[in-house]
Amino acid sequence: MQPGLLLPPADVMDPTGVATTAEQLGYGSVWMPELWGSDAFVQLSAVADATEDVRLGTAIANVFSRSPAVLAMAAATVDRYAAGRMVLGTGVSTAKAIEDLHGIDYENPVRRAHETIAIAQRYLSTEDGTVSYDGKIFQVEDFEPLGRDVPVYHAALGPANRRVVARLADGWIPHNVPFPDLPAAFEDIEETAAEAGRDASEITVAPYVPSAVSDDDPDAARDAIRGHVAYYVGNGEGYRKAVAQRFPEEAGTVADRWQAGDRDAAKAAVTDEMVHALGVAGTTEQARERLAELQDGFVDLPIVTVPRQAAGEMAMSTIQALAPDG
Repeated sequence: MQPGLLLPPADVMDPTGVATTAEQLGYGSVWMPELWGSDAFVQLSAVADATEDVRLGTAIANVFSRSPAVLAMAAATVDRYAAGRMVLGTGVSTAKAIEDLHGIDYENPVRRAHETIAIAQRYLSTEDGTVSYDGKIFQVEDFEPLGRDVPVYHAALGPANRRVVARLADGWIPHNVPFPDLPAAFEDIEETAAEAGRDASEITVAPYVPSAVSDDDPDAARDAIRGHVAYYVGNGEGYRKAVAQRFPEEAGTVADRWQAGDRDAAKAAVTDEMVHALGVAGTTEQARERLAELQDGFVDLPIVTVPRQAAGEMAMSTIQALAPDG
């Protein structure tokens, strides 16, 4: 698969303009993030109108702030505008975002993810009949499906959440799982998929690939990845645990320094080995070689993710340097 590109939030760069450029450069898909400030589905509708062939995905829409029906309606709406190019990317987000931003208790995130995806898939179904579901969290009854064939990719870090991918999803979006650890993490998916009668080889492995490229200052590009890693390890327990599977002491140091308010020291604690295992950085040649290694290995669909720390001129040079047609 051609690499995908995570679009910038609207407060950083114009996502529609970046999406049209990405399509021209040969990226196979563009993915719209959502945390605060811009609705991913609304933005993707604008992107759908401005593009022709590139696939469109949410990366990610959390499973707390919209009901399964609203997620399905939103995905179906964009899919109609985009003539069948939509991918619904879901995730559980973090307690901080769900409780402090949305005012919702962060309870049973994995179970909520399972039921939300299961119901959304049934609502999006092209099969005849009506949708009913009697779950622990959601009970729905007797509504007709929307008739759209929209794949669902799920962002999952821990083993329980990876089992949701195995049972239900078409793709897996890991973030901050060190690249060398992806095959071992996928073993949970393979085992559970087999139990569920599914073929795990048909589940697309589509990790975020934090990327920064600068031919003039490759160290600055690597520093952008350090800042990105420090931010996530310092702010999210799930991200810290994922990184700590390979880098236990280093992840602990980064988190401690970040939470103590020393952002520069946290960034400095991200080692060269962590940068290599968690991102793509350096000169154009170095970055393209590293991205090719990932695609030749375990990764089906790398989603190139330019961190905020590489905003501006470095962001566009990164997008151009890693483009399939670049």
